[in-house]
Amino acid sequence: MRRYERLSHILRLDPEQDAHEIYRLIAAYEFPWDFTRALELALYRTYAVPSIGRLLAATAELTDRSQKRYDDTALLLDAVVEHGFDSVQGRTAVRRINQMHHAYDISDDDMRYVLCTFVVMPKRWLDAFGWRRLTDHELRAVSTYYRTLGRRMGIKEIPGSYAEFERFLDRYEAEHFGWDEAARKVSDATLELMASWYPRPLAPVVRGASLALLDDALLRAFRYPEPGAFARRLTRGALRLRGRGVRLLPPRRRPHYARQNPEIRGYPGYPNGFRIADLGVFPAQGGPAGSGCPWRRAAAESRDPHA
Repeated sequence: MRRYERLSHILRLDPEQDAHEIYRLIAAYEFPWDFTRALELALYRTYAVPSIGRLLAATAELTDRSQKRYDDTALLLDAVVEHGFDSVQGRTAVRRINQMHHAYDISDDDMRYVLCTFVVMPKRWLDAFGWRRLTDHELRAVSTYYRTLGRRMGIKEIPGSYAEFERFLDRYEAEHFGWDEAARKVSDATLELMASWYPRPLAPVVRGASLALLDDALLRAFRYPEPGAFARRLTRGALRLRGRGVRLLPPRRRPHYARQNPEIRGYPGYPNGFRIADLGVFPAQGGPAGSGCPWRRAAAESRDPHA
């Protein structure tokens, strides 16, 4: 197989009807490493919206159980990529995602924004660092894939095209990015998690490289000092060089899914694998929608003299 032969195959598929297959080929064959990094950055960006960052801090999932939360998120999203929306695994994964989200007070706008990051950030990452850019054909398929996921998550008023996803994301960030102390704790915990994947002496380098990848809006929102110009040039230049090197390699012959990433470390609950239905948290099982929200629980307890 020649380097661009799979792209030729993708361009023969229908970006609407074959959206899942195109997305699977892109994420598991063409750009598995890049998509992992881009989706990490996508989720990280959401912390800079105070309503999202505060909720994540209140649940303590990303501050006290960072590795487990990372694993669960990657594995749930990965199940849909690998098996499809209508498979048993895909339906179970989406159901688990919905069960967790419905336990908290999350606005439609915040849900829509998070979905937009999944569409926009991989494209922007590949534009900057990938061995090739996504075609308009592929972007249509990516947008369709996430519109399907969004509908199954009950998200309303989902953008209809990549351009609309991008406009919503840029507008939402301009209006909502801002400082929040609790969100900063979530950000710090995430940077520490990423550094923990490498030998301890490299931890400061990894953290510095991570900060060098953040744009000015993110740095301001979290009140991080601006990285030096040399750190930014070095980090981004190394990633661009990697992309040029990958372009010279033969195409991947076997899929690489997120569950195969070394960052998925596992944890005591799943020493010999995992069941999709067991992933994630189970807040306020059996309670009404939103009853697992830590803010609602605190309000209820303050009104209950016997709490």
